[in-house]
Amino acid sequence: MILSHGPLSIAIIGGGIAGLTLTIALLKHCPHLSITLYESAAAFGEIGAGVGFEPVMVRTMGLIDPRITVAFGKCTKGNVVPEPPRWFTVRVGDRRKVIDNVEGEVVARRAGREVRLGEEVFVMPARRGPRGGVHRAHFLDELVKLVPDGVAQFRKKLVDVVEAEDGSGDAVLQFADGSRAQHSAVLGCDGIKSRTRAIVLGDSDATKAVFSGKYAYRGLIPMAKAVEIMGDVNPKESQMFTGYHGHVLTFPIANATLFNVVAFSSRPSWNEPEWVVQTSRQNMLEDYKHWSPTVVSIMENLQKPDIWALFNHLPASTYYSTKPLICLVGDAAHASTPHQGAGAGMCIEDVYVLSRVLAQCHSRADLEKAFHAYDAVRRPRSQKLVKTSREAGMLWEFEGEGVGADLEALEQNALKRMEWIWDHDIVEDLEKAHKMMRAEA
Repeated sequence: MILSHGPLSIAIIGGGIAGLTLTIALLKHCPHLSITLYESAAAFGEIGAGVGFEPVMVRTMGLIDPRITVAFGKCTKGNVVPEPPRWFTVRVGDRRKVIDNVEGEVVARRAGREVRLGEEVFVMPARRGPRGGVHRAHFLDELVKLVPDGVAQFRKKLVDVVEAEDGSGDAVLQFADGSRAQHSAVLGCDGIKSRTRAIVLGDSDATKAVFSGKYAYRGLIPMAKAVEIMGDVNPKESQMFTGYHGHVLTFPIANATLFNVVAFSSRPSWNEPEWVVQTSRQNMLEDYKHWSPTVVSIMENLQKPDIWALFNHLPASTYYSTKPLICLVGDAAHASTPHQGAGAGMCIEDVYVLSRVLAQCHSRADLEKAFHAYDAVRRPRSQKLVKTSREAGMLWEFEGEGVGADLEALEQNALKRMEWIWDHDIVEDLEKAHKMMRAEA
């Protein structure tokens, strides 16, 4: 039996931040569409700890639905916002960068001063406005409150999507439990291991994510303990410790009650079947044996020494298919490494544009035009993030092309590289998409 829906019904696959945000957006802006969210798990949930949003991304949340901005605010109300705002304070954490040990582990001489291991090298300024790190699960909990009962169906693991045989052009979804459902179109928000991506792209090198050469240890430390560890450095302000083939980020989440740590390292390949594997504390500390006492202490206080392999997608030739109609959103379209802190922000931008073009749709032909406009506007920008984020991971680890361990060159690169992300006008993108839809009318 196929569960069929009314005229123009939309299936959303995946109940993470992308899927929930898109559901909220469509319910608000597309009352003429029937929306069903399918989640493979028994309940909503997120893995991982902290995720950051910059002001441009928070503004876009408000354009989608002001309630999303309120949800974000509930998760960041205790965060410290320095003045002027800072993205990260950059410090050298790797003793192998020391150029003079006689004067106390000097790592650079700049503008007439000696910069020592662990001291501020430079600041990457942030833009003014609401911003900060949130605990993924806490943010998801707030988003769930905005989705009415009956919209989501659980334990629905997608197996395949095929075109309906009734001549409607609809998509028929097949689930692992044997059930099926028929919808006008499918929106794939099912993350980096997306099944919908595989269906859209088929037998392509771009279907599966590839190892980026980086992996990370993630963990949380109570803020009171972090104050002890960090000494004179404020643990409620975001810090980046750079080094050779590794770097360590710290920032507050959960209303500044938790100290979020993401510590990166490198390896040439990933041969494990799983992307998250347990390791020993000894092996973890071995990665940072050359680092400063502060960084070593941070690592010693991480409770679970799990390794998270970092994968990203190769460029996709398209974000949608027409037979049947499927469109990719968020990480399903453009999974990137986290080195520019904009992966979740790109998802929010996707949701804004896609929900607004879908608001103009009243027929299957309209849906196809909307997907085409969304693809044309969103794919170049989001693909650029995947490329530049991978490059940023190398930059922070003294591997940047033409930069290496040159701190002057690193600063020049760092101070410019986020402008195209942070200063973007997403409303202009939507206007371009609307213009494309009108031209095809």
